[in-house]
Amino acid sequence: PYVPPHPFNVDFPHLMLRAKAVRFREQGASWRNRVLAATDEVGRLAGIPVVAEAVNAVNASAPGRALLERVLGVARDAPVPRYASRPARSRVADAQAAGVTPAGATTGKVILFTTCYGNRNVPEVVEDLVAVYRHNGIEVRLADREQCCGMPKLELGDLEAVARAKDANVPELARWVAQGYDIVAPVPSCVLMFKQELPLMFPDDPQVKAVAAAFYDPFNYLWQRHRDGQLRTEFPNALGTVAYHVACHLRVQNIGLKTRDVLQLIPGTTVQPIERCSGHDGTYGVKTEFRAASVKIARPVADQVSSGAADHFASDCPMAGAQVAGLAGRDDHPHPMQLLRQAYGI
Repeated sequence: PYVPPHPFNVDFPHLMLRAKAVRFREQGASWRNRVLAATDEVGRLAGIPVVAEAVNAVNASAPGRALLERVLGVARDAPVPRYASRPARSRVADAQAAGVTPAGATTGKVILFTTCYGNRNVPEVVEDLVAVYRHNGIEVRLADREQCCGMPKLELGDLEAVARAKDANVPELARWVAQGYDIVAPVPSCVLMFKQELPLMFPDDPQVKAVAAAFYDPFNYLWQRHRDGQLRTEFPNALGTVAYHVACHLRVQNIGLKTRDVLQLIPGTTVQPIERCSGHDGTYGVKTEFRAASVKIARPVADQVSSGAADHFASDCPMAGAQVAGLAGRDDHPHPMQLLRQAYGI
């Protein structure tokens, strides 16, 4: 991003998004790209009990991946998500808490935007977040309804679909903000969508501004409360060495390495941040025509992970984590919130 004070004064990522929007308006998008960006629709179908098991089995088999490559152009060696038959929004009980304590700018009451990926693909991460927050006396509730934040549609250039997602999500979230709630989401891309992209697209919408001001990265939220003495720091379990990949959509939020800072509060824990792109970039890294370039981008990160012999490898972005872990030959890639819950022993 050649932004000021760089002499070019060009916001290159948003220049490319404008180009995508023009291309979508003039040429539309392929059936493949529309399907890959339809996260809510695919998640609802693939998450049906029995269907989920079948989809996961097909995606885990060589013939299934060959079929997926032929039909959708999804590279057979690219990581693809599993689908949960029981989504996060049905696993997390919505309950108010008494006696919550504000700390700094945080109210101690949050609405959890589960995200389509958190809800359908990694519901365990959502459960970990809720457990950690409630362990720290933070009230966690769910909005009455939510849909995809719109980031996949934005990457496609479909600005009308982004506007529809905004119209569905923002009024609901703004209603909770007006009642004194903050907002968190477990996926950096979704936080970025509400904090940066929607305010850029709709600068005069007061509800968009209110939601953006109340939206937090989950570890930044915990760190803000720690600075005001409202984070529990009794950790019975050490984590050892954590190789930590800092997701690009987290870095661009310019909040610093708050995930690292929180994890390093745990005694017997050393966090080694890796600030390089994973090469995943939404659906880019799974498409056959871009797979080789995606792997080339990710390889330096994977090499750092595989050569470091860390006890854990984690990334704030589950998709980036899967990409790097696969290339590094690691069996798992826990979300940092899972590690924090493990350290708390809850």
